[in-house]
Amino acid sequence: MKPTLRQIEYFVAVAETGQVMRAAERCSASQSSLTIALQNLEVIVGTPLFVRHAKGLRPTEAGERFLRHAYRILNATDDALHEARTLPDDAGGRLRLAVTETISAYLLPSVASTLSKRFPNVELTLIEGDRRELETAVLAGDVDLALLLVSNVVADGLVSHTLLRSTRRLWTNPGHPLLDKPTVTLDDVRGQRFLLLDMDEHVQTVERYWHAAHVEPVVHFRTRSIESIRSLVAQGYGVSILSDLVYRPWSIDGGRILRRDLGTGVPSMDVGLVWAERRPPQGLTERIVGALRTLIREINDRGHMGVA
Repeated sequence: MKPTLRQIEYFVAVAETGQVMRAAERCSASQSSLTIALQNLEVIVGTPLFVRHAKGLRPTEAGERFLRHAYRILNATDDALHEARTLPDDAGGRLRLAVTETISAYLLPSVASTLSKRFPNVELTLIEGDRRELETAVLAGDVDLALLLVSNVVADGLVSHTLLRSTRRLWTNPGHPLLDKPTVTLDDVRGQRFLLLDMDEHVQTVERYWHAAHVEPVVHFRTRSIESIRSLVAQGYGVSILSDLVYRPWSIDGGRILRRDLGTGVPSMDVGLVWAERRPPQGLTERIVGALRTLIREINDRGHMGVA
């Protein structure tokens, strides 16, 4: 007997939340049905996948190994559904799409692949730059669309369309004491080694929301490497606050990373499209905007599940 997709979804939800109640809420299921599904899954796998502790459940060693494959299964299922639903559009033409560093790292592969399959007759030109450069290029007509962090857009004459609001959460290693607190505020995080990502104006955003909370983080390490932050968090050296878009369940060296919500108001990371007000999307460009809207909504749903 093989596990069902629903059992795998339940398993991932419990591994992510650490509690049957929260997992059931996330999956819109009853606690009893979720518990039965997990018990049946353990029978199929042939070994316990969770161990109980004071605050809920955590994966066993076998559960951690199974979790890696569970993410891949859910990811592959999403990809299969997307491929099946994507019908080629025979429109031809040219599109110049610009992206910032964060978009290039975390969204561009999916964006480029989807657009090339959906619009095989379109000549797609990709450009990377910082926000100010791209704003100037859009206004000058050198770029048709820019995909960037729209919460940072400031230039007059631009129109922004938000596609994704990616929640920023606290990242820790398993067993970190902040995971057991009923709520976590920036004041709680201030007492930890804080790891700061210096990428795509993120530092300025961090400074703004810490300043608004009237506290200052103790920055122990500032880096442009997200993989370095992931590994340091997974090894218990420090914590960070980053968005769901850049979240991955494991560091590059195999360490586990957990997320939890913050009780203090931390802004989301808003991703969207920008175009010149005097050149609104029409024809081919408008159809491409629609395709990107659908794609990024699916990526956002996947990110909330921690699938990577």
